[in-house]
Amino acid sequence: MGALWGDLGSWLDEHGAVLLGLLLLVAVLLSVTAVLAWRQWQSRQRLRQRLASAHSELSDLRGRDPLTGLVSRETLEEELAATVTGAEAAGRSVCVAYLGLDGFRAINDAYGMRVGDAVLKEIATRLSDWLGGKPQVTRVGGDEFALFCKCDAAGLDELARTLQRIVGQPLKAEALNLQVGLSVGLALYPDDGARPRLVAHAGLAMRTAKLTGGNGHARFDPAMSVNHREHSELVQDLRHALARGQLLLVYQPKIDARSLQITAAEALLRWQHPKRGIVSPAQFIPLAERHGLIRHIGAWVIEEACRQAAQWREVGLRMRIAVNISGHQLRSEDFVDQMLDSLRRHGIPPNRMTCEITENLAIEDTPATRGAFDRMRQAGLHVSIDDFGAGFSSSLAQIRRLAPAELKIDSGFVKDLEHGEDARAIVHAIVQLARSLQLHVVAEGVESEAQRDILVALGCDELQGYLFAKPMSATALALWASGDGPSEASAFRPSLFDPTAPSNLE
Repeated sequence: MGALWGDLGSWLDEHGAVLLGLLLLVAVLLSVTAVLAWRQWQSRQRLRQRLASAHSELSDLRGRDPLTGLVSRETLEEELAATVTGAEAAGRSVCVAYLGLDGFRAINDAYGMRVGDAVLKEIATRLSDWLGGKPQVTRVGGDEFALFCKCDAAGLDELARTLQRIVGQPLKAEALNLQVGLSVGLALYPDDGARPRLVAHAGLAMRTAKLTGGNGHARFDPAMSVNHREHSELVQDLRHALARGQLLLVYQPKIDARSLQITAAEALLRWQHPKRGIVSPAQFIPLAERHGLIRHIGAWVIEEACRQAAQWREVGLRMRIAVNISGHQLRSEDFVDQMLDSLRRHGIPPNRMTCEITENLAIEDTPATRGAFDRMRQAGLHVSIDDFGAGFSSSLAQIRRLAPAELKIDSGFVKDLEHGEDARAIVHAIVQLARSLQLHVVAEGVESEAQRDILVALGCDELQGYLFAKPMSATALALWASGDGPSEASAFRPSLFDPTAPSNLE
């Protein structure tokens, strides 16, 4: 036994250092394994936390609009159902308001989606703040919102006006000062339908408000469902009206105020529907603008007006033609180039084409508007501000910047001339403004001799209206110019028939 321990001692003396090294190595390996296991456990814990957080965020996003942060449509419907249940028990009414922004598309087109998104966020914040941060408002899509609140029938008008004030206040987006209008559709529970139909009914009411010009409000009526179907059918028919040859132009003469001779004509668009007959432009032009059809229709109007002007020139009648320009055309970068191309192909000098642009469009004061006016002036086109006067006080500075060639007085003022001192004062102010800026002045909607005499005395340059002539076909106008017109009607200015003499139409 002693020998055994002796041998073991000798072995340890000889191999002890190696054994100790092995033991230390095992200890180090065990320590490293323990550290790695601990770190792996910590990593798994962090991953579990991140996954839980991601699931929570995803769940929250499912109930929120990613742009505005407003609750989703589904969440709104759930909150509305709970509110309706409580209101029923208390015998109270609940109102759903469907909101459509007016003029938002023009902002998007002029400044881009980044500015448009900033506008939507600001509107969403205003509505949410007005509701106290409650989940009672959602963005339905695009530039449309829906909300609900407790309100009875007597308070609907005031509710709509309040929403229009909230949305219509000036706002700042990307250092731009902007403003939008609002069309409001209202549906009251239980009077205007079951709870699941309230948002849809309010949406129909909003679209009805849009069809009447926008920036107003309407309450749901069952007849709107029928009207909406008719609206959809009309849009579908309008999509094919151009290809089917149903659109046509008629022409209304313009009269020199001093000589009372015909000097120009305005091209007016008409739709000859195979079943509905003549559809009013007031009905189908807003549809064309809203559904993206106006650019093609507007391009056709310019082409057809140029073709007709060229045809008249072939028989010796060289008369200025006026066409109405939509906002979509004005904001299009190639609009002026397309017009000049039509003029060149038909041999019409640019100064024989008048572009009539409504005042509310002209005073948008966007880079697209200013650029279009600059290009039209540089091309030699005659630019007229149509329906001038309604926004008189807010547009003076903009009119100076745009520098048009002509102002066309809104027919509403002409209608009130005989009996309204205010109307005469406004027309007088417009004429004086035009004189100071060396602009031509046209008055439209002249229907009586008294109106004609007042406008002549006030210094208008041209007159237009049923007193002189209703809109007529190109053939009828050509016959009139050749001497086959009514005996009591105005004569055409002689210089319009001489292709070599200068025609002073200014």
